[in-house]
Amino acid sequence: MSMLRSFATVGSFTLMSRVLGFIRDVLMASFLGAGLAADCFFVAFKLPNFFRRLFAEGAFSSAFVPLFSRILGRTPTPDSTEAARTFAQEALSGLMLVLVLFTALMQIIMPWAMVVLAPGFLEQPEKFALAVDLTRITFPYLLLISIVSLFSGVLNALGRFFEAAAAPILLNIMLIGSLLLFHETDLVAARSLAVAVSLAGLVQMVFLIWGAHRAGFALSLPRPRLTPSVKRLLTVMLPVALGAGMTQINLVVDVILASLLPQGSLSYLFYADRLNQLPLGVIGIAVGTVLLPQLSRTLAGDATTDANNQHNRAIEFALVLTLPAAFALALIPDPLIRALFVHGAFDVEAGKATAHALTAFALGLPAFVLIKVLVPGFYAREDMTTPVRFALAALVTNLVLNLILMGPMLHVGLALSTSIAAWLNAGLLFGALVRRGHFQVDARLRSRGIRCVVASALTGLGVFVLSRLLALPSDAGTMLEVGLVALLVGTGLLGYGMLAHLTGIFRVADLKRMLRRG
Repeated sequence: MSMLRSFATVGSFTLMSRVLGFIRDVLMASFLGAGLAADCFFVAFKLPNFFRRLFAEGAFSSAFVPLFSRILGRTPTPDSTEAARTFAQEALSGLMLVLVLFTALMQIIMPWAMVVLAPGFLEQPEKFALAVDLTRITFPYLLLISIVSLFSGVLNALGRFFEAAAAPILLNIMLIGSLLLFHETDLVAARSLAVAVSLAGLVQMVFLIWGAHRAGFALSLPRPRLTPSVKRLLTVMLPVALGAGMTQINLVVDVILASLLPQGSLSYLFYADRLNQLPLGVIGIAVGTVLLPQLSRTLAGDATTDANNQHNRAIEFALVLTLPAAFALALIPDPLIRALFVHGAFDVEAGKATAHALTAFALGLPAFVLIKVLVPGFYAREDMTTPVRFALAALVTNLVLNLILMGPMLHVGLALSTSIAAWLNAGLLFGALVRRGHFQVDARLRSRGIRCVVASALTGLGVFVLSRLLALPSDAGTMLEVGLVALLVGTGLLGYGMLAHLTGIFRVADLKRMLRRG
């Protein structure tokens, strides 16, 4: 499968998941609003996801995939396949042991963990108690989704991206179902969502195990042992965990500080981030997921020229799709938020506050995506420490800017700080790869990148002017709001497509050739 086809596979399923995620978020906004129950559920959902991104999808996956890919080899043989299977089984048994113990510990100390995560909730005992209860219900999701992450890494390294990309769809289906069935009050909806999160983790785990079995790569569960391969994995994981920890600590800092702001601030940031995550997930995560095993196996064969070409095409693909999305989210946040979320318990004022946060997040969207594309250049070479140092610099920057901006700008200051820190991180990663000779911008990326910026800016400006000309009153109704967004999005896609074709950013013939040949 060509690299572009792999991007398309992961991206298309991620897009399906994000669309379902928007349906879920629309229902959550309608049934939960932006009050006490919503704030508590979002904290309960963030904590297991924090550790998931830190350990499972962060440290473990980033360390496991390159090592597994190198053992498997660029052209797998029966011996290399069996060695890779043994390594995966040893990693699975060790991962499960650690996570079972950690999950049990967190259930016991959850009230103290909540004091750290959401200190602002202490002023409302009812809110604090609900947050603790909901987080205890959602936390087993960490154990289940970590196993999913391991099997996803195995399948991705084998060039099978379908199952891992489709698994998040199951989470959104479960959450949508819980909201449709149990929404009598906001508290009932919040509790049903918490239960659905853990059940979804179980369903995803079974689905990925089945996928590995279909691929002829079923794994057994040996007794946990500290083998040389596991020691190597732990050695590589440690700096990655620190680096992933820096990113996740950034998010936790935002949660802690947002809990000190007026009620609803956590919800505004959540909904804005959800919309910003659509292009990040479809493009950034898709490219990063495919690029890491591809680069690892290419470099295993000492094909450095091929690796540089892969990296250039990955960045080109990411920029062509990310830049127009960033301009659109930054310039027309109000109609997007009003159409998607301003229903039921989520009022117009909450929509305006969320739109301001979305603009701030969108300013950093290209940087968020570039980080996903640049970091594999280090991990594929088993350099796990450099991204850690850069992530630490971004963390410090984010914290300082949070403290400076949250006073005058409230929750918008937190979002803007996150974007600025992301640009710093992306710049440092890019500079290090270039200085070390691990990446060189080729003429095609340089030329198309400049044209892409111009085309995206012109498209964004045109859509912004159109949104002003067709602005609707606050009581226009949901159907008109959705119709306006459909018109703006359709116009933007058509305009950008025409400009991209006219300026040579991409052509239909190029696309067909890349899909055919990679």
